[in-house]
Amino acid sequence: MTSIPPVTLPDSLEEALTRALTETGHDRGVAALRPMADTGLAHHHVWLVRDGEDWVARLPKQSQMDLSPRENLAYQAACFARAAEGGHAPALHGVLPPSAALPRGGLLVEAVRGRPARLPEDLPAIAEALAALHALPLPAPEARAPLLAPADPWRAMRDEVTTQAEHLDDAGLSPEVIATLREELTALPARLGDDATAEPRLISFDAHPGNFLVRDDGRAMLVDLEKCRYGLPGFDLAHASLYTSTTWDPASHAVLAPPALADFHRRWMARTGRHSVDTQLACRRAMWLWSLTWCAKWRARQSRARDAQARGEDWSAELSDAALIAHVRDRVDHYLSLATLNHVRREFDALAHALNKDA
Repeated sequence: MTSIPPVTLPDSLEEALTRALTETGHDRGVAALRPMADTGLAHHHVWLVRDGEDWVARLPKQSQMDLSPRENLAYQAACFARAAEGGHAPALHGVLPPSAALPRGGLLVEAVRGRPARLPEDLPAIAEALAALHALPLPAPEARAPLLAPADPWRAMRDEVTTQAEHLDDAGLSPEVIATLREELTALPARLGDDATAEPRLISFDAHPGNFLVRDDGRAMLVDLEKCRYGLPGFDLAHASLYTSTTWDPASHAVLAPPALADFHRRWMARTGRHSVDTQLACRRAMWLWSLTWCAKWRARQSRARDAQARGEDWSAELSDAALIAHVRDRVDHYLSLATLNHVRREFDALAHALNKDA
């Protein structure tokens, strides 16, 4: 959804997209298809040059939520439709249903012209974008589907992390790293305090800086929305600023100093009026452990053959360019090293000191 380098999709996929656009009537006004760089493990992206507003086609490689193709499209469509109401996410323009040619279907969303986030200078804009998302009215419980809306978002997060941690022993990690991760997992509190910051809101759950584009007017746009849920805003704050997030995407790579991290949290708190430091820090640690246990899961699963039936979750390296897989492997290995674990632990202490000093 930014600049469009010359990339070639598999012929069958580009032809399938053309056919799907025609069959659904979305080909009207489309002058050209421009495949975009393969930068993510979950989608191919194609820029649709149109008369008027350009669109982007998001063509799933898999479902990170482990959903069937139709359920996955419905879930992602709800993510875009609801997040766009906050003014910092692309509008949804159409759904391409699963077909023989496009077994996982696709979404058509507003094309955002912007540049990758630059850190730390764009942290205020990202804080504003997340605050706007988290300020959206909370629907009645019966209106929250199909998005996840656990009755206890903290417990749901702990359960998800615990499930992913089952891959630790199969990920080829050193005993020291496994012991450190298990120590951190055990230290997660069983429950959070009853404060406003622990109340559920619409969250992205994938708010790392590489998923933002910054427009010419300075507005940060969250352009990758497939994991939204009704959960704790602290998970988004963490995912936007953790070391494992800010050093993930080469286009937005940065190592943030504790003062920049503290300022990011202060801006969000000022915008939302939510000030529980303890809840934010607990969410930060949980999101870090979610990321690390996902890394372990990816290491354990990426060597498997792709699912020829295109069902649910699929982390096979066969689905993505070799360069992307090499990048992911480098990041995963780095994050699961003892030196990096200790670096992030020190970062936690520094941020906690700064925010608790404010309080």
